[in-house]
Amino acid sequence: MDSKLPTIKEIAQQLKVSVSTVSRALANHPRIGIGTRERVQKLAKEIGYEPNKQAIFFKQKRTFIIGVVLPFIREEFFSQAICGIETGALLHNYTILFGQSYDEMETEMKVVEVMKNQRVDGLIISLSKNTSKYAHLEVYKKHKIPVVYFDRVPPLTNINKVCCDIFKGTVEIVNWLYKSGCRRIALINGPEKMSASTDRLKGYMSGIIKQKLKIDMQLVEITDFSKESTYTAMGKLLSLKSPPDAIISFNDYVHMDAVQYAKQKKIKINKDILFASYANLPITDYTSFPPKISLEQYPYLQGEKAMELMINILHKMENEEYSADISNEEIIIAKLITH
Repeated sequence: MDSKLPTIKEIAQQLKVSVSTVSRALANHPRIGIGTRERVQKLAKEIGYEPNKQAIFFKQKRTFIIGVVLPFIREEFFSQAICGIETGALLHNYTILFGQSYDEMETEMKVVEVMKNQRVDGLIISLSKNTSKYAHLEVYKKHKIPVVYFDRVPPLTNINKVCCDIFKGTVEIVNWLYKSGCRRIALINGPEKMSASTDRLKGYMSGIIKQKLKIDMQLVEITDFSKESTYTAMGKLLSLKSPPDAIISFNDYVHMDAVQYAKQKKIKINKDILFASYANLPITDYTSFPPKISLEQYPYLQGEKAMELMINILHKMENEEYSADISNEEIIIAKLITH
């Protein structure tokens, strides 16, 4: 039994046209007449012709694969984001090569290097909490591979990024808590290396000043996102001579750990202390004590926009219209959600 796959040459022979004509007709090239295109495509379908993708990729110098690196897929925020990324990829006939940094810079460096060696056409990445150096990502420019950052973006100029306006959103959180009667507003922030932590702290301080309250750095604690670290932060805040009447947590996961600690100390959640958070993940709807207010960060939309930006960059590179020295950014307006 002959299992040989049909080729362009066979189609050309049957229709008595050139191989180049068949190739262009299959690609819907405008120089090929509609009649010829229809005949070629009809015969290709009838005989079960499938294009040799490896040959196409070699000719176009593209793999149609986008590398995606996230801290953790188990976190709902990033699982939503990757759904948005993949939806955008499939829309443009791309696939994704996915990897996790497990929130460690060393692992991130290894994954990024592997993806470069796999010749991905582009890289979409949300940085690990410990990433403070960027040489492993800057090297992509040398290889003419575009990088798009999202959510956790580096404090660099001339980069492609998609993120929420965390600074402005944090100011709005503080304003809402102040209007709710809170005067001792605390912040459990993330690791200092993260630009997302910097944005939260700057927004927090700006919001406090805006309400003419005194900035008290005893009300600012840091967590490394582990339960133990968040418990330590909560212990320090609740042991203050004047404890907080509101606590803003870095994200919904930190919030849930903070609430668990507060419950152990017989604190009445969202009564004795109002709790606020970031991300507004659906999982909080299934918890007994969701944050009173949360900043919606639209992870699916961020992922979708990151892929859209990547595709636009790749198209510009095809047409030699892209410059790696020009930044492209999309700032998504975060929205306050009350529970």
